[in-house]
Amino acid sequence: MPFACPKCLRSDSLTIGETLHLPSDARSDDIILQLVSCQRCHFRGAAVYEESRRGGLDSEHWTHIGYRLKLSEQQWLKDRLEHCPAPRDSHCDCSTHRLLGNRNEYGRWQLPATVDWSDTFPMRPHR
Repeated sequence: MPFACPKCLRSDSLTIGETLHLPSDARSDDIILQLVSCQRCHFRGAAVYEESRRGGLDSEHWTHIGYRLKLSEQQWLKDRLEHCPAPRDSHCDCSTHRLLGNRNEYGRWQLPATVDWSDTFPMRPHR
């Protein structure tokens, strides 16, 4: 599914590439770290999709946030993801899953501290 690119603003050019499914945490049932790129302007970044199905039948909640990264940070993440033998297995115990699956004292997943995650953008699907 294509998304809107935060750089060139084309509504159908940002796509998801490599992904890493992480174990559920204290808040989310699904956590997926994604690398994103624009087919038009060659923007590169990352995104995190989180979904919770806890509570009543109508209480499903999800967030999908994009992050503008430096090229070196995006390459660092790409290198880590490429070393995982089972990126769709949230219970994989490889070094990539251990490195990128850190949690805080409350059991909440934490973005890797080696990357600056402060520059966000919405992951808007193409309509």
